Amino acid sequence: MNYFSAMDGADPVTTPPQEPPLVGARKAARGARWYRSSFGKAMNFIDLLVILASMAVVLAVISHAGLLHTSLADCLPMGFGGLVLWWVLREHDLYRFDVEPKVTDHGLKTLGAIILAVPAAALVGAVLATLIGRHPSHGAWEAGVASLLAGSLILGLHCLLALVLSLMNRAGLFSLNVVIVGATPLAHRLIEEAHAQGGDLTILGVFDDRLERAGPLPHHVPLLGDLNDLMEWSHLPRIDRVIVAVSSTAQSRVLHLVNRLRAMPNKLVLAIDMQGFDSEGTTIGRMGSLPVAYVSGAPEDARRAFWKRVQDLVLGTIILILVSPIMVLTGLAIKLDSPGPIFFRQTRHGFNNQPFLCWKFRSMRVETADATASLQVQKDDPRVTFIGRFIRKTSLDELPQLFNVLGGSMSLVGPRPHAIGMKTGEQDSQALVAEYAHRHRIKPGMTGWAAINGSRGPVHTAEDVAARVAFDLAYIRTASFWFDLWIMVRTLPALMGDKSKIR
Repeated sequence: MNYFSAMDGADPVTTPPQEPPLVGARKAARGARWYRSSFGKAMNFIDLLVILASMAVVLAVISHAGLLHTSLADCLPMGFGGLVLWWVLREHDLYRFDVEPKVTDHGLKTLGAIILAVPAAALVGAVLATLIGRHPSHGAWEAGVASLLAGSLILGLHCLLALVLSLMNRAGLFSLNVVIVGATPLAHRLIEEAHAQGGDLTILGVFDDRLERAGPLPHHVPLLGDLNDLMEWSHLPRIDRVIVAVSSTAQSRVLHLVNRLRAMPNKLVLAIDMQGFDSEGTTIGRMGSLPVAYVSGAPEDARRAFWKRVQDLVLGTIILILVSPIMVLTGLAIKLDSPGPIFFRQTRHGFNNQPFLCWKFRSMRVETADATASLQVQKDDPRVTFIGRFIRKTSLDELPQLFNVLGGSMSLVGPRPHAIGMKTGEQDSQALVAEYAHRHRIKPGMTGWAAINGSRGPVHTAEDVAARVAFDLAYIRTASFWFDLWIMVRTLPALMGDKSKIR
């Protein structure tokens, strides 16, 4: 039976669109994702218990006065070593399981994390032992042995859980969260097929760029809006796949949809009917019993993400210590200059389109602050305070974002985060460039390739937005540790030498 094509030519029905029942879709999105992700959350907690139990076993063996009478000096190196092991496991993306995880792949990833974590735990144990007056070899041995014991148990548990999840998925107990683009007859057949299979797919809704021609959908699946509504949908981070259900005779429409949607961080697939479909050069997969062509998806480089997080924590901590006197003096100057808080928090788009609170030093008067950046800063802007002009010109207002970096919502290097609802002229900035959302495939940064190339501060034209997005996409394609270091080294000279930018 031929169900899906990358291109669907049947004329859509012309009945009026349904009222979008967003509340029901939100509940479905939360429910389907929570059920599967709960295994990862539980495993995270179990691993922590295993680490604590392993520490208790090692302490019981080495303690001569009994476990309850063990000194704090004996516990500290091992405790911090255990925290290092747990942190490495968490940052190595071991608690996000695929719908059908492969035991060998997950086992090798877990083993790699443990091989990295055990020496690190031993090193931390040695440092802590030295600081508290013990011989470093004792702390290293205790922390290393406890971490090795815990890591061995965790490796076995993770392999077992991956096997269990794989078997449960094959039994139909899990489903992918998906949305469909195109309220076409092909979409109707996809909904019917998903309903008949009973659980492989959870279709949360349909979006269509031709709402006026869309009609009611089977099994009460909601019609949620057009492509702009999809790009701005708050539940996109919970969506596993975006399926384009437009057929083969509408090639220009397919190209338009794919070019528009491939900028999203979610995996994008085309439904295929295989009739007249040239599969050469295309990755053909399956969703349940249904053939699909994979077009694009979020990069999944857990190793790179892990080392970038280490880079952010180590360098971010060093930078915070070095600039803390400057931050204290800046805070005092703000407080003396104008009434109001020292810090300004603004909701911005982060990784995978998820909102986060971005910290800055306040540079505007409280009564004129613009949380959505609906009016970008102009030359001699009366909203900006006297101290605010200086800290914006020197970018000192950005220093509190080090707290975002250490907290994990930002990185030292990446695309600069923009305020949600930011406007360029009278238009939303994100509506001016089709690839705008692609810049959210990685964490936003304090500095970036765009910033050191002169694209910083407000963007007043569509050309400004396009130039910044182009720099951001170029960085995402070539990001590496050494490239990040080069950008950080270039940041201060680039900002100090850029006197023409209005901030």
